Amino acid sequence: MAGAGLRAAARRWLLCRGHGGPRAASSSPSCPGCGPPGPSAPCPSGPALAGGADLNAHLWARYQDMRRLVHDLLPPEVCSLLNPAAIYANNEISLRDVEVYGFDYDYTLAQYADALHPEIFSAARDILIEHYKYPEGIRKYDYNPSFAIRGLHYDIPKSLLMKIDAYHYVQLGTAYRGLQPVPDEEVIELYGGTQHIPLYQTSGFYGKGPSIKQFMDIFSLPEMALLSCVVDYFLGHGLEFDQAHLYKDVTDAIRDVHVKGLMYQWIEQDMEKYILRGDETFAVLSRLVAHGKQLFLITNSPFSFVDKGMRHMVGPDWRQLFDVVIVQADKPSFFTDRCKPFRKLDEKGSLQWDRITRLEKGKIYRQGNLFDFLRLTEWRGPRVLYFGDHLYSDLADLMLRHGWRTGAIIPELEREIRIINTEQYMHSLTWQQALTGLLERMQTYQDAESRQVLAAWMKERQELRCITKALFNTQFGSIFRTFHNPTYFSRRLVRFSDLYMASLSCLLNYRVDFTFYPRRTPLQHEAPLWMDQLCTGCMKTPFLSDMAHIR
Repeated sequence: MAGAGLRAAARRWLLCRGHGGPRAASSSPSCPGCGPPGPSAPCPSGPALAGGADLNAHLWARYQDMRRLVHDLLPPEVCSLLNPAAIYANNEISLRDVEVYGFDYDYTLAQYADALHPEIFSAARDILIEHYKYPEGIRKYDYNPSFAIRGLHYDIPKSLLMKIDAYHYVQLGTAYRGLQPVPDEEVIELYGGTQHIPLYQTSGFYGKGPSIKQFMDIFSLPEMALLSCVVDYFLGHGLEFDQAHLYKDVTDAIRDVHVKGLMYQWIEQDMEKYILRGDETFAVLSRLVAHGKQLFLITNSPFSFVDKGMRHMVGPDWRQLFDVVIVQADKPSFFTDRCKPFRKLDEKGSLQWDRITRLEKGKIYRQGNLFDFLRLTEWRGPRVLYFGDHLYSDLADLMLRHGWRTGAIIPELEREIRIINTEQYMHSLTWQQALTGLLERMQTYQDAESRQVLAAWMKERQELRCITKALFNTQFGSIFRTFHNPTYFSRRLVRFSDLYMASLSCLLNYRVDFTFYPRRTPLQHEAPLWMDQLCTGCMKTPFLSDMAHIR
């Protein structure tokens, strides 16, 4: 096992440290960028060193010592540890206790191919030109699938698309106006000399403004791309524009694609092209019903569209799998609005006028609200597990207000895990962590030559961070991390979901009574052994001896 290999390497290294220094490493390390072995050096907490060249040599010797160690600690089998088809737990949950399973439709029961995004982009672009009278030159822009990622924020008055971390700080190097990066200095100046964004003043709970909007669903990828292209055109041609008007026009054009049913038409005309993993969705639903679970569907999509998609994936009798089906629910207000009543649809999809006193299996209901749903079904608390792809519209209120268990569908997870499993990522990240520890440890040396060495290390660290970021997305990096902190998207993911996975089909890899246990993630003061501490030979607080007089 790779974990055993890491622990064995660590034990060997610690043993060698007690007998005069680290063991020799291979003269031809496999990780890119590893130089030849250098001379061993005494621990920086040892006897004081002379200044100048001796100290310079000492710092670089420690650097080479650590390069060899990182190589030793990463055997080849350490890669491919993560399974893209696994389910990951933020909170302990036993499926044995779950009696009722609920689902969203789009990007949950029905997974869509990326080929849908250029269609949405092009249609909305043409709506802007033909109905909103935007310049014809915008038509030259095509959809770029590699530009944006989910979870980004858009500052409307500043026309800035950017990635923000869990502490509300902009990740420098990820701010774009149009299609052009904005220099870090300008970003800091725009926000009053800081990277911090006061989201609580400028954006609501659901990330919808008034000043800053967060793009949280997968359908927002073509929206971000179109918004950036339109801004790019106006700036490139020196055209004055009102940022709020431009933002509203673009979002309205995207909305029109949905409201006018264009997206539904494309999918219905070629379901084989656009709907993925339909047979796996059928397998998940059938398995749950076979084990006595109750199922329900709450979606914002219209019945005719859902019916055709479910017939394609499951078959004509798909409604017999569900105890309750609710369409055009108008989430997230469905979860908070107590006023809208349920309406029954007949077999042709026409609204009925009779009062709803119970929710019947095989029937279709429209709108309604969660409070009536809870009253009529008595499905409450942790015995209910609901799956959706939108952290705000699908999951937030259910977890925070009603105590349901929630599962987030994150299709991007599969690709990100495959990148994490690569040797390039593993070596880059581990060396970056080790180098960070070395910088922290050696900052006690403040003579001129030492500062030059530390500056060189700092530059290399920044280059490593940029390389690691670009493995996921050149402009914005991973949807889950900034350089070292979780993203704001990750913070919401952890807060609003008990489980997360790449697709609903991941459930097929687990028994229906399986218990998910989240890994205990060490707090900063709890970790028994950090990689950078191991690599710098420091198991103690830096500067402890130097600070003794303070105590």
